[in-house]
Amino acid sequence: LCNQTHKSDIISTVEFNPSGELLATGDKGGRVVVFQREQETKSEPQRRGEYNVYSTFQSHDPEFDYLKSLEIEEKINKIRWLPQQNAAYFLLSTNDKTVKLWKISERDRRPEGYNLKDEDGRIRDPSTITSLRVPVLQNTDLMVEATARRVFSNAHTYHINSISVNSDLQTYISTDDLRVNLWNLEITDQSFNIVDIKPCNMEDLTEVITAAEFHPQQCNTLAYSSSRGSVRLCDMRKQALCDTHCKFFEEPEDPSTRSFFSEIISSISDIKFSHSGRFLMTRDYLTVKVWDLNMETRPVQTYQVHDYLRGKLCSLYENDCIFDKFECVWNGSDSVIMTGSYNNFFRMFDRNTKKDVTLEASRENSKPRAILKPRKVCVGGKRRKDEVTVDSLDFSKKILHSAWHPQENIIAVAASNNLYIFQDKVT
Repeated sequence: LCNQTHKSDIISTVEFNPSGELLATGDKGGRVVVFQREQETKSEPQRRGEYNVYSTFQSHDPEFDYLKSLEIEEKINKIRWLPQQNAAYFLLSTNDKTVKLWKISERDRRPEGYNLKDEDGRIRDPSTITSLRVPVLQNTDLMVEATARRVFSNAHTYHINSISVNSDLQTYISTDDLRVNLWNLEITDQSFNIVDIKPCNMEDLTEVITAAEFHPQQCNTLAYSSSRGSVRLCDMRKQALCDTHCKFFEEPEDPSTRSFFSEIISSISDIKFSHSGRFLMTRDYLTVKVWDLNMETRPVQTYQVHDYLRGKLCSLYENDCIFDKFECVWNGSDSVIMTGSYNNFFRMFDRNTKKDVTLEASRENSKPRAILKPRKVCVGGKRRKDEVTVDSLDFSKKILHSAWHPQENIIAVAASNNLYIFQDKVT
């Protein structure tokens, strides 16, 4: 459990690196905190699951767009790791307008014995140099340095909501409300617009892009979701501008359940390809759906996250909670999915056993090594001892951001300015 205090410390994104050894969080203050997993020792094998702070750096600062008289927040919207190629680590972080590529590296030696400057860095008078020295590397305390290697800016008119690294490891996409741009990781002054849904007349606008992601294996395939509850799959081999999709996933609406809120709650807040690349998961306000890429007509699985809120949509609309954007994640084997809810509850659904569980991330029940007890929400009738009533749910406490270790049953859950890390019981 890692606790922070100020409003700028509220965590806005969580992401494991491909090996799971590092965990990065971004916050509303523009900071990125990287945690490193403790190595196991014979005397303390249980420490293997613990993560401690490895590096902290300021990724973005507040800016001001003078042409539009708009403040650009420093809040980190998304973090995506690049697969490790050498001893250093690389990650992409983005705020509303600018994507940055960061290099995180260790240094435990420094050069000493310069000829043209003193040990404290002052330039020496060349006339005083009577002999030449060969500089040597001296051991020093371990330092972890974060340096911005690339800055990708000035390509988005609207707010960036997602970034995704391609499996070719050379390109990535950044997505805003109306456009998807394709970048080369080496080139900062040029990007290619591959999706553009902006109409000629903005009064004709009927939907916006809410999320986009590359396929985990096919470098030519990407998917993007919309505020109308649909997902479009695009193939970049077909044409340079992917405005025409090759597959369209949308569940037909049941006319009997249509209401004033139908369009709002059908808006997709997150999409994730399964690690296998066969399935696509989408999260809307009340459900998580799993789609088979070979079947566009309907999802193969639909999970109710908090269906008991269906009768409270009016009050959720009034307090703006109905617009909350919940994320969803797969476990390493694609057999379990996880997503957040209110009251600091988060839900897990086992796709094989069809079982589901509600757990709570809170300081009261999260003592180290404590086992999480399943929570239940009382929908109607008499409330049992351990149940929580719908009316007593705290809608200011919400689990929007979470991550699952790529290989193991370790999850990271962000609740406001607290980061909780849970793992399978260590025997």
